[in-house]
Amino acid sequence: MKNLNISTIVLFVSFLFLFSGCSVIGDIFEAGMWFGIIGAVLVVALIVWIIRKLMG
Repeated sequence: MKNLNISTIVLFVSFLFLFSGCSVIGDIFEAGMWFGIIGAVLVVALIVWIIRKLMG
């Protein structure tokens, strides 16, 4: 019975680390998504600015 309790605790702690890790990974991907969106907008704005300089 003692081994069952220790293995249950180890399993529970493992799940806690696993689920908190998934949350961290999700936050990293969300931050990466926003970085990509802002970067794409800046690149498009730079291209539009360069074309306006060359045409005008």
